[in-house]
Order: sequence, then C-alpha cells, then structure tokens
Amino acid sequence: MPAKSKLSIGLAVAFAVMTACAIAGMVTMMIAFEIQSSNLNMTAPPTTLPPTLPPEPDLRLPRSLIPERYSILIQPHLYSRIVEEVNVTTPNQTLAFTGNSTVYFFCNVRTDKIYLHSDELKISSPFVRNLDTGKQMAVNGALQYEEGAQFLVIETKEVFMPGGNYSLFLSFEGDISNNLEALYVSKYTETNWEHENVTVEDRFLAATNLEPTSARRLFPCFDEPDMKAVFDLVVIHRRGTTALANAAEQSSYIIDEDWKFTRFHPTPKMSTYLFAFVVSEFEKTTSTESRVTINTFARPEAIAAEHANYATKITAKILEFYETHFDLRFGLSKLDQIALPDLEPLAMENWGLVTYQEGALLYEEGVSSWLHKEVITSIIAHELAHQWFGNQVTMKWWNEIWLNEGFANYMSYLAVDHAEPSFQIKEISIIDDLHTAFEQDALNTSHPLSESMEYVQAPGEILGMFDAVTYSKTYLKTYKGGNVEQNNLWEIIENSRYEKSMFSVPNLMKYWTTQPGYPVITINTTNGEIYQKRFFYNSAAESSLNWLIPITFTTNISKPAFVWLDVKGPVKKEEFISKKGEWILVNVNCTGYFRVNYNPENWERLLDQLQTNPDLIPLMNRGQLIDDAFNLARAKQVNVTLALNSTRFLRKERAFLPWESAVRNLEYFFLMFDRSEVYGPMQLYLRHQVEELYDFFRNDTDESIVPKDHSSQHTQITAIELACSNGLPDCIEMATTKFADWMETNETNSIHPNLRSVIYCQAVAAGGKKEWEFAWEKFLSSADTSEKEQLREALSCSKKTWLLNRYLEYTLDPDKIRLMDVTSTINLVAENAAGQALAWNFMRAHWDYVSQGNAAALVDGVTRRFSTEFELQELRRFKEEMGKYGPSRAVEQAIEQTEVNIQWVKENRDVVLEWFEKETAHLD
Repeated sequence: MPAKSKLSIGLAVAFAVMTACAIAGMVTMMIAFEIQSSNLNMTAPPTTLPPTLPPEPDLRLPRSLIPERYSILIQPHLYSRIVEEVNVTTPNQTLAFTGNSTVYFFCNVRTDKIYLHSDELKISSPFVRNLDTGKQMAVNGALQYEEGAQFLVIETKEVFMPGGNYSLFLSFEGDISNNLEALYVSKYTETNWEHENVTVEDRFLAATNLEPTSARRLFPCFDEPDMKAVFDLVVIHRRGTTALANAAEQSSYIIDEDWKFTRFHPTPKMSTYLFAFVVSEFEKTTSTESRVTINTFARPEAIAAEHANYATKITAKILEFYETHFDLRFGLSKLDQIALPDLEPLAMENWGLVTYQEGALLYEEGVSSWLHKEVITSIIAHELAHQWFGNQVTMKWWNEIWLNEGFANYMSYLAVDHAEPSFQIKEISIIDDLHTAFEQDALNTSHPLSESMEYVQAPGEILGMFDAVTYSKTYLKTYKGGNVEQNNLWEIIENSRYEKSMFSVPNLMKYWTTQPGYPVITINTTNGEIYQKRFFYNSAAESSLNWLIPITFTTNISKPAFVWLDVKGPVKKEEFISKKGEWILVNVNCTGYFRVNYNPENWERLLDQLQTNPDLIPLMNRGQLIDDAFNLARAKQVNVTLALNSTRFLRKERAFLPWESAVRNLEYFFLMFDRSEVYGPMQLYLRHQVEELYDFFRNDTDESIVPKDHSSQHTQITAIELACSNGLPDCIEMATTKFADWMETNETNSIHPNLRSVIYCQAVAAGGKKEWEFAWEKFLSSADTSEKEQLREALSCSKKTWLLNRYLEYTLDPDKIRLMDVTSTINLVAENAAGQALAWNFMRAHWDYVSQGNAAALVDGVTRRFSTEFELQELRRFKEEMGKYGPSRAVEQAIEQTEVNIQWVKENRDVVLEWFEKETAHLD
C-alpha cells in the first residue's frame, strides 16, 4: 500500500473484522564481561531474609524498577559428544550450566526492593551499584518465592530513588533440562549421508525454548513481555562447537583446550521470551540474495545432502516481501534459522535465531512430498512475520497474545502467496484455521481473544492462552520497539479511514476481542426477520452477549450487498425477504466470524442449488454451508438430516474445500458412531460418494502421478484416504500392492512422495505384524524427517491392539520416540478406534512423563471420542486426581465436550442410522 494512501471505510471494516476473526486464524489475529575465573565459580548463597516481606504482588512485577540492558555470561557444561566413559554405564555428560548477569535498570517509584523472576536457579553473589554515584549499595539479603509468581526479591539497605540508574549483578547455576524447556539438551545420532543409514555416533546440543515464561529458568530477569531490554551475551562453550544467538557474533577466541569464548553484538530492545542461543556441531548453508545474511543450520549430513537449500532460498524471498510490504527493515544484520532434532513447538520466532523442528525446515527433493514444501513455506512465513509482529511490536501482556499470533497468521498467507503463488494457500489455510477456531470457540469454556489481565497471570494460565482461538505499516512504524494493547491497533485503523461512520473501529472491535465465543445469525427469508445469539454446542447454555456484525450477502438474482446488525434482535430487514423464490446466501466468501442459519425453505433452495449447479455458489461458501449445517446440527439448531443432505452434491464435486469441510465434519460422526451399528451404512454411503472422485484421479493420474495444481493435490489425497478408509476395494488393493512392492524391493520406494502418507497408513491398517514391523524399521533407519513423520503416523493406523499397545510403550523411550513427538503419537493412536481406550489408559498410567509436552493437546486428543456416561465419569475422576496441577482448562473443555457428545448421540443415533440406511438401500 502506498505510504500516503488511506484505508476506505469498507477496507477498514473488512480489515478490522478479519482481525477480530483471527483473520480466520487471527481470531482463529523480545558491561561487557571479561573472563575471570571468579565469575565462573559460584560462591555461597546470600543470607536469606526472615519471612517479613509483603505478599507476592498479584503475580505481576511491580513497575518501580524498569530494566534497560542485560549483560549475560552463560557456560553450558554439556559435552557435544561422549569422549570417554567414567565407567561401564555412566558417560561423562554434564547437564549443568553456570553464569552471571548484570541487569541495568532505572527507578520509577521509590523502593528498597528489587523484584525479578527466578525459577529453579541457585542464586549467589548479589551486588547492587548506584550507577549515578558509582557506589555499591549494601544488600540485606534475598528471598525466593518458589511457587506462584516465581519471584526473587533483593532487599537493599538504601532506597532506590525515582530517576536514578542502578545495576544488579548475580551469579547463578542451574540444570540443563531434558524436557524441552528453558535451556535443554537434545540428543541425536549423526549419520553418514553418503552411505544411507550408516551411524557415526551420538551427538548432543544445547538449545533454549523460553516462550512464554522460561527465561527465568535460564537467568534472573524481569520476565514479562513489556519489560523489554537490550541483551549483551557471552557464551563459554566446548571447543569444536558453534554458538549461535539472537545477534551476530562480535568476537570469538579459544580459552584453553576445553573451552571457547564467543561474544555477540547487542540485540535490539526485546522481550525476555525472545532471548535465545544454541550450542551445537551443526553446519550451515548461506544465502546472500537478501540484504540480510540468511544462514540455515542443520546436522552436517543434512547440509551436505542439501536438505536445507529450499528453506534458505524461500526465506530470502519471504524476508524481502515483508521488508517491502511493511516498508520497515528487519532489525538485525543476519537471520539464523536452525533445524533442531528436538523442539516442543513446531517453531519459535526468537529474534534473529528462529528455531524449527527438523520436519518444519528440511526438504529432500524426491523424498519429501510437494505438499510438505507447502508446509515448510507456511511455517517459515509465519515465524518471519513474527520478526515484526511480536518481536518489533509486542503485546503488553499475554492476555492479548492474538496481537502476535493473529497478525503472523494473516501475513504468512500473503507472504506464501507471493513466494509460491502456485500453492493457492490463502483459501485453503484460512478456511482450515477458521474451522479449527470455530470448533473450540463454541464451548462454554472458550476464552475471548483478549482476556482480562487479572485472569492471565500465573505461568500455567499464560500457557493456556496458546490455543486454536489465539492463532499496516503505520501500526508497525508507530509502535516499533514497543508494546501494544489492542486499542493501539484500532486507533491506527480508525485514524486511517477516509470517512467516519456510525461505528468507530474501537467500538466495533471490542465486541469481537473482549467477548468469548462468536455469534450465529438466524435469518427467515419469508419475512426478513434476523437475530443473533452466541453459538454453543451445548443447547442448554445461555448467553446475553451480542455483537456488532457487518454482514455481506448475495442471491442468485442479485449482486452482493452489505448491512449492519447492531442489536440482538429479532429485527426485520427488507433485504432478507425472498420475494421471487430466490435463495439468499449470507457471509459471502466467509469474511465474517459467525455462523449462519436459515429457515428450512432457504436451506432447501441452497442445497438444491448445490446439486444442480454448485458453481453459482462461491467455492468458500460451498465448504462453509457444509460446516455450518453440521455444526448447527451438533448444537441442535437444525435437524441432523439437513447436515447429511448437504453432502449429497459431493458425488460430482471436484474442488478441495467442500470435500475438506465434509471430511472434517463427518469425522465427528465417525468419532461418535464408529463403535456402533451406524458405522456400516455410514461407510457404505461415503464409499459410494467418493467413488467418482477416486476414479477421476485414478484415471487422470494413474495414482503414480500427482496433479500439478496444489489444490487438486490436496483433493487427490482426500479421495484416496476416504476411499481406502471406507473400504473401497480398488483403493485398498492399490495401497497394499504399492506397499508390498516396496517391502519386496526393500530399498526402492516407487510410491510418489505426495501419496506416501495415505498409502502407508492404509497398508498398515490392512496388514498385520509384517507390515507394521517393516514400517517401524524404516522409521528408525530413515534420515529424512518428512519420511520419518509419515511413517510415525502410519504406525498408529494398525487395527491390531497389541501392536498399538507396543507402539504406546515405545513413547516412553526417547531413543525410539522423541519427547517432542510423544503427545502427537499418543493422539494418533487415540484417533484409531482400536487404540482409543488403550491411549486413554496409557496416558493416565504414565501422566508424569507424557504430560511434559503439550498436556492440554494430549487431553483434548485422547478424549475426542468420549461419548458415554462411563467415559464421562472417568474424565471427572481424572480431573480430581490432577487437582490444580493438571491442565485445568483442557480438562474442563473435555468434560463439557463429552457431556455434549453424550446428549447428541442419544438424540441423533436413530435418526442418523435411518438416514444412512435409506441413502444406501439401493447399494450393494
């Protein structure tokens, strides 16, 4: 957009609505040290103060002292490789780090106490200096709050005066964790890329993962997002390793035969959660095509095999796009990105040092699927968007995390569309994000985009904000280097409008960001009556909330138009009366974050149109009509047969979005009915519906070739998956034959990379021990991360419970299943009807270990099929056993969803069975 241009009211409203909707992903919208031995040797801890300090101040740091700069020295004592053995069983590995830090701060409010965060650190040697006088300030002692706020409180004999400048030096030591948090260790096996599967030996690296509140476990700090500061870092690390950090290396030299010194340039002013460093033996590939030097680090064998080349190339394109689009340069001279063997999130946007799981960054031509390239590009685009939205401009507090995540989601669609236009990413991803957010946001336990600060303070509550609901130039330039609240954004948009209207942007957006959930609009086209209410799956739930809603609509005899709904209703609007028997379609192209229900007559006209000439209805709305119908049925606002009727036209549909919507929603039917007599006729119906689509791709591409069009590639995979999983004989024969051919040749895999995931799963599902163990051996030996991921998923597809149980047991061994993959592996088993009960029992029996990752996602995944009173009681007992230490919000949502499932099955089972039996009566 030109620098002098203005947003029109229409664009401002559209942008604002899209933002509130998570952009269908937005709602669905971070002293230099001298080396002296005394600095590295921990002294005795200070005398602890008697417990006379005041209570923790509401889990938030007081604003009496404001940090400006940190000088940090950290020495991880980790060996990158085992060089000798102390005895037969104990290697010489050391999981510890030591260091010291000086934080420079100024005083806002008179006080004699320094409050900062520290967790699981041994603190010593406090030294406070008045920088204005150069004098030391005597320390009375320190008190550590172990629970709750995780505060370290330093009390001084003198008082800090407003306007004064001070510093605090502390020595610290801690443990390098093995649970992928704070500073953690990652073990991997180096292989010889020239001789596939030839193992060299084990290697170890140290990496950080600090979002949202783990910086305090690395060094004492003001660990809140609006307490930004500059970071000077020195890392003392083993010789033979490379240290990376947010900023570029400033100097480096060898200390002695064991240690190396690396100093980094100062960072921009940033939040503590963005601080990062990695110590490893990794190598890199570099791109100088961009103004910024781009380095991609990975295992040496991956670099040698050029698996990082695509990521390096596409990163340069995306970075250039953002700099041009935002008219604001990337804030550092270099951008490092590193593919880590272990990382709990898929990726993390640390400023200048972006960390990724290996599968999110590495691409092997001819082995990785073309669609995996799409995933990699999307993830890189998302993380690079954070270099502006999140890093340069940061939310003030975690209750508005969507200001980071929403913008990053939306901008990533634009960046991918620019870098790889053939991916057609915007429609596919936006709808996917929208449907994901819709599902979770329909629960009574859903939270608004912006929670009140008082509800999001403790570390566990902060982590709870990272879920599906959470995920212009003037804005970035105005608040560059600062922290923002949502009103800062709305004021920018409001001030950019050509003309004012009856609704200001801040007033409009408060409905969408400070209230939980979203509305459903109900329209009666016989009399034009329209009203809104909050959408719940639980039909007994009530809410007095209402929204200010911009509504787009069209008909089969008129052009799209626009109206406001600013009351709860019902109200009558002439525009919504069908005077000539025409259908009326609301929320054109799904630009609004709401569902739509109609009177039966209008539903019938829309569904008739889908069967006669579906192209008259926009593609995105064809998918959304299915999604609305099914979810309205779950909420008992329409008959379940109406939802099922919306799938009839699919037999002739070739586009991806309608099929994706149907498969996503029918998954709920499978979860509810795959253990009942409904399952048989339901499978038969879907087998019949998908047969023409499967034959289309079989005849057109011979199943060994994939379409060039990316949307069609998605559709081809959907067709094979749906056909095989519902027992289409031709599909099962194709999958098992291709897999058997691979087993016979062992090394030569002729299955197209795009189709491997679905074929592997269906072959393992149709097979037994031989197929499963072949897949397991290939999983263990494969050096390609994409291939390993496809095999890991396929192993959960077996119908043999003893094999699934073995697989679950493997998740307890990090040499078999990495800790970062434990949650998703258990959830994959739970998705399998044969493995659901196994996964539930296994999760409870091994909770302490398996919950180290994303505990909320684990609970959600394992309980998705729950639909009986017995399962509900077990879930409630689980909640009692967990108490305050478990993922309370996730468990509460699981209980609520189970209650909804029980009621829904009770009311719909017979009707659904009758519908499927009627639809399949003429079929074999």
